[in-house]
Amino acid sequence: MLRDSEKNVMGGLEGFIGLGWFHIATLWVAEEFRGYGYGKALLLEAEQEAVNRGCLNAYLFTYSFQAPKFYQHLGYEIFGELEDFPPGHCRYFLKKSLQKNL
Repeated sequence: MLRDSEKNVMGGLEGFIGLGWFHIATLWVAEEFRGYGYGKALLLEAEQEAVNRGCLNAYLFTYSFQAPKFYQHLGYEIFGELEDFPPGHCRYFLKKSLQKNL
């Protein structure tokens, strides 16, 4: 969780672990907190926790109107996509090896 000085939630990450994989279900940072590295810090901390719990890889999905380049910049690679999901946009499926974090 990311909290401001008044303890209000301003971001967070939710994920699930199974079969040696870490699934990032939600990563969110309030608009006024974006651009300061908080999303990256949340993601890297969650990846490290996943490694500590035995995960070798991570995966997620995002949309073309969200943050595919953010994840690619952090080492995720697109392994699948659905065009027009929703119409006019694309849903991307990304993965990353966490083994280099071991």
